[in-house]
Amino acid sequence: MKKVNIGLLGFGNVGAGTYETLYMNKSHIEKEAKVDIQVKKILVNSLDKPRLVEAPQELFTTNADDILLDKDIDIVVEVLGGVEPAASYMKKALENGKHVVTANKAAAADQFEDLVSLAEKNKLTIKFEGCVAGGIPILNAITTVLKANQFDEILGILNGTTNYILTKMADEGLSYDNVLKDAQEKGFAEADPTADVDGIDAANKLSLLMALSMGKYVHPSQIPTVGIRNVTLEDIEKAQQDNKTIKLIAEAKIKDGQLDYSVKPMALDNEHPLARVKNEFNAVFVKGNAVDELMFYGRGAGSLPTGSAVAGDVLRTAQIIASHRR
Repeated sequence: MKKVNIGLLGFGNVGAGTYETLYMNKSHIEKEAKVDIQVKKILVNSLDKPRLVEAPQELFTTNADDILLDKDIDIVVEVLGGVEPAASYMKKALENGKHVVTANKAAAADQFEDLVSLAEKNKLTIKFEGCVAGGIPILNAITTVLKANQFDEILGILNGTTNYILTKMADEGLSYDNVLKDAQEKGFAEADPTADVDGIDAANKLSLLMALSMGKYVHPSQIPTVGIRNVTLEDIEKAQQDNKTIKLIAEAKIKDGQLDYSVKPMALDNEHPLARVKNEFNAVFVKGNAVDELMFYGRGAGSLPTGSAVAGDVLRTAQIIASHRR
């Protein structure tokens, strides 16, 4: 059985979830894929910090070059978060002949063109499934089985924090401030929720969705973006009276041959499938000229759901590597 070595940059929620998925399903992966995937090194900030998931102590390092310059490592999995140093690490990995898998939407969206260009130049792969909608396999769907379509519309609930807040406001009549506090206590919102509630997270994900489905890269900073801070109970009640539901929607749509895109609160008809997506769940609604309308639904974040997406990208990349070693 062919062996493929992994270097893991980061061991927080997603990194730990990726590691756990790879090892709890190891026998299944080996049986189905005929590949032995091994995590060889894990980059962390501190060697003494308590871990969410147990791993052998000898795997951990605080030096990124132990991964990026190791000739025995085939795939670098980047799950650090933030643009830098994550983007520079991914570029260095590609420059040193390593395939890359990432769940870091901020770095991937900010540096998308450079990363893809570098991968192509070095005849390597870079995969992004964990960057958009957690465990929902939307990117692999639109780049494989749906690739023959021309997409003219994408609508997405791409942020679980904002969807949770809007759901509680609508269902329980609670104010934005009260629900935000509740979401932070339950771990659905960060202590600093800016990236979520101001729509920045959704804009990063929409940037990647457009690039991979519509062939148009737009930097997240160029996407018109409005968050949910100013959505009031009065807005929600008015929408309900009109048989509508307010959701934070990332939209990309072809109109008169032009691509329009935005992230903003929208009042959707209650009959629209996205209107029924509640709490921390994500969903992506797409329309292709051959397949027509499809919706993908599931957990948009979390250690194991996102780890599952990353591990899937790792597995596909490992199969490519193994096939070239025959």
